Formats: sequence, C-alpha cells, structure tokens
Amino acid sequence: MNSLVYQILASRKRRLAARIRHDHRPSAVPLLAASNIQYELSTRDRGLACGGIGAVHLLARRIGLIAALDRHLHLLKIHLPYHESDHVLNVAYNVIAGGECLQDLELLRQDEVFLDALGAQRIPDPTTAGDFCRRFTEADVWTLQDVFNQCRQKVWAWQGPEFLHRAILDADGTLAPTTGECKQGMDISYDGQWGYHPLVISLANTREPLFLVNRSGNRPSHEGAAACFDQSIVVCRKAGFQAILLRGDSDFSQTAHLDRWDAHPEGRLCPDARAWV
Repeated sequence: MNSLVYQILASRKRRLAARIRHDHRPSAVPLLAASNIQYELSTRDRGLACGGIGAVHLLARRIGLIAALDRHLHLLKIHLPYHESDHVLNVAYNVIAGGECLQDLELLRQDEVFLDALGAQRIPDPTTAGDFCRRFTEADVWTLQDVFNQCRQKVWAWQGPEFLHRAILDADGTLAPTTGECKQGMDISYDGQWGYHPLVISLANTREPLFLVNRSGNRPSHEGAAACFDQSIVVCRKAGFQAILLRGDSDFSQTAHLDRWDAHPEGRLCPDARAWV
C-alpha cells in the first residue's frame, strides 16, 4: 500500500475511536436516528460478500495446487469445459463463501461479481458438482489428500526456521451425524446418533487437517490411526520438521506403535500404512 492509503486508514481509525468513546452525558432522543436514507444502484461499483476469494485463488495457483490437481487427479475423460481443478476448487470456494451444501453453488453461479472475481465464464452447477463427487473412488480420495499435502509443504517452506522446529500431530475421531437413512457406511454411534465417525490427523501448529479417513459411526476412535500417523510423519519429514510430537487421548495409546515410533523417530511405516505417492 502507498502512503495515501495508510493515511486514509489511520484517519478512519481516529474518527472511529472518537465516535465510540463512551459518553456519560444523558440523551433526550434514541441514538439510532437514521432518516432520509436513499439507495441507488451503481453502474460501476459492485460488492461481493466473500471479497477475498480472488486472493485465495491466486494463492492456490502460486503454490501449484491447480496444476497438481489436474496432473494427478484423473476423473474426467473429456474436459467439457471443466477440469478436475475447476470442480475441486468450486466445492472448496462454496464452503469459503458460506455455502453449506452443493445446492448453494446455484447462488454463486448466479452471482456475476463472484464469477468475475475468479475470471470464470461460469462454474459447475449443483448437479454437475454432485456427478463429479460420485466419480471418486477410495484411491482418488487418497490421491486428493496427497496433492494437498504436497502443496502445503511449499507454504510451510515460506515460514521462518522456527516453524520447522517441531511438528505436533493430533489424532482424534469426530462424530458426523447425518439426516439420511440409507447412506452407504453410516451406522449408529455410542451416543445413539446415526452417521459417521471420521478420523482426523491434524497439524496442531497451524490447525491444518493432514488426513481425514471416513468411517462408520460405530467404529472406535483409534482405528486406523497408526497408519495415518505414519503418513503424516512422512509429510512432516519431507517438509523438514526437526522433531515430531504425536498426540492423542488414552484411546490412541497403542503400545506396539508407541514403542516403534520411539525406536524409529525417522518414521518407519507400519504394515498397513499406504506408500507415499
């Protein structure tokens, strides 16, 4: 920003500070006294609730996420006109913009300002996005997570050297109830809710989810955690972390794996862990 922008922002802060300063004097009339409000439609200025969406897209391009998605994820025979990266980012941007389900994509594809912010002629509608999601196999989901983890290492490399001093990996299960009655793999959890019980491995330093494994609602929290821990160790080692701390509640205290991790701090994979892609 140039000096003029700094001066404008500083002036606004001073005016606001003086405006909200507590005044103990009584008032004869209510303070909310707006009147003679008129609205006009501007032909030049346009507004967007999720104004930072363009910056998010530029970041995705800079870290190579867009190219990596198209290079490693192959779900479409013909790009007519969307590519795999278009679909993945379309769903992600829907969440960033406040969407809660695929149907909310219809609001975004009808928003001319949103489309212009992304430089897109159009984006996939809810039906097309749903068809794309149904094309995923389990292997494709793992490939998608591997792509994310490869790209996030570039972001970690931009941090200071103290960032790579120690990685803290958290493992936990989280209940994900659903209102559906016939969804594949759902079951009843220990507290009587129907849904799923996904396993989440996250980097506590930044609260980033490194791996997420969906499981039936009645599965124990620690199931599959050792293999995901191993994969997360590989990701952190490749990124250059000097030390790695594994955390979990008592349900994750599996003696055999704890001894193995302590004896092999470089992160030797357990038998059921997937190979690094």
